[in-house]
Formats: sequence, structure tokens, C-alpha cells
Amino acid sequence: MIKSIITPAEVISLAFSDGGYIPPEAIAEIDIVAATERWVRPVVGEALLERVAEGDYAELRSDYIAPAVAFYTRYLVQPRLNVATSGLGLTSPAGSAHKAAERTSREELQRALKIRARTALKRLSAHLEQNADEYADYTSSENILNHCCCDGGFVQIF
Repeated sequence: MIKSIITPAEVISLAFSDGGYIPPEAIAEIDIVAATERWVRPVVGEALLERVAEGDYAELRSDYIAPAVAFYTRYLVQPRLNVATSGLGLTSPAGSAHKAAERTSREELQRALKIRARTALKRLSAHLEQNADEYADYTSSENILNHCCCDGGFVQIF
């Protein structure tokens, strides 16, 4: 397993810009690792990702990899944040000042989060392709977006 590229606080700073308070404890380290492994590693590659985790390529990390990891982490944890699990089972938050969002609103948010995350990932991939000579550990042929892309419900293999 790789080292985390960003902290829970950085995930919140980058991906939760809606104005509500989210405690850093709401984002587990494993959430960040899972998002990185599932969506970012197949684009960046293991070798380059390890170098970034060790502190190399700070600009690549801050400008391209961190946003993609943060947006996919939010995409991954948002359904869990929409509900609460306790000894009573799964419940929806409801209080005097707020009520749980309607299903359509939650689904709309999840679609928007996926688009935002996918855009950040494509931006990362484009940057790596345009600047491949700057990253000795990057192998263009390992970038999954150079072989397969899912857009508009269609899987494109090339």
C-alpha cells in the first residue's frame, strides 16, 4: 500500500468547498488510500506515485494529484456522510435546523462530485502526457486513460 498523498484536512480544504463544517476525523486515511489506488494510481503509475508520496515533484502533487485524490475521496465518502451508523443501525441525520436531503438531491450531488473528480483526473492525465519528459518515473503506456475511457455511459477502448 502506498503512503497517502494528502491529509484528511487537505481533502476537506480542496473537495468540501460547500461551506459546511466537516471534521478531519470524518475522512479516514484508508479513504484517501482507497481513492488513490482505485482512480489515481492507474493514471499516474506506481513508480511516480511513490516518488510523489516521498516528497518529490511538489508542484505535480499540489496542482494535479492532490485535487484528483481529494475529489475522488469525497466522491467515495459522501454517501457515508449522508447517513449515520450506530447501535440503532443506519439513520438519516435530522435536527431542528436541518433535515436530510431528498434522494434526488443526494443523487444530483453524487453525479456532480463524479464529474468534478473525473475532470481533475483528466487534467492530471493531460498534464502528464504533455510533460512526460519532466517525470522520469512516468510511463505513458501505463496510463489507463490512454487505453480506456468511460464517457457518457460508453466505454471506449483504444
